[in-house]
Amino acid sequence: MPRTVLLAEDDRAIRHALERALTLEGYRVTAVADGVEALAQAHRGRPDVLVLDVMMPGIDGLQVCRVLRAEGDSTPILMLTALVETADRIAGLDAGADDYVVKPFDVEEVFARLRALLRRTDRTETDGTGDAPAAGEDVPGQGPERGEPDGRYLEAAGLRMDPGARRAWRGERELELTRTEFELLELLVRNAGIVLDHSTIYDRIWGYDFGPGSKNLAVYVGYLRRKLDQPDAPQLIQTVRGVGYVLREG
Repeated sequence: MPRTVLLAEDDRAIRHALERALTLEGYRVTAVADGVEALAQAHRGRPDVLVLDVMMPGIDGLQVCRVLRAEGDSTPILMLTALVETADRIAGLDAGADDYVVKPFDVEEVFARLRALLRRTDRTETDGTGDAPAAGEDVPGQGPERGEPDGRYLEAAGLRMDPGARRAWRGERELELTRTEFELLELLVRNAGIVLDHSTIYDRIWGYDFGPGSKNLAVYVGYLRRKLDQPDAPQLIQTVRGVGYVLREG
């Protein structure tokens, strides 16, 4: 069965061009021009992935993303944005988006990011974690205060993760992480003390190396740090200039 894409883009030329390109690539595409219709279509039938323009009249892409996440919809979301500032990209991640592409974009980059999102979704479902509880939900027998050291948890640098339930803690504080943030943190925890270069991280998390000019990874690391770091405590994710990142305490 072809993968289904819900595309919301108010620019008619971009919408038609991207719809045609995605269709030729083998996707079944539903294309709409605004956020209201995007929410309506998402509620009628859950697509495999959403592609949302950030700047749309009425309900914009960020609002669509927030509504779906508030409803518990975990469908992967790729944002299209003409906003290039880091703060603007962080706003999309904070709304619950999984990835973003900056306009003007190469359609091959859109294809690559969609493939990566869908592979990650398939992997989650295969692992049986697709219906894992959200951060903050009370699950009997789980959590750092109740769980037994049975190999289910990963621990490093004061962090504790339960990959099966997709939950993470720093000390006693549970972290609310997006799908991409969780996978990035899990990769760093599993390789604590090891410097991972940019190419390795891109390949493991996105399945595609976006090249030395991309700021995608830096944005995610920056936002993950905001959720991890504590006052008067050492920064856990450290930058190794010109190489990549490493998780270590102190």
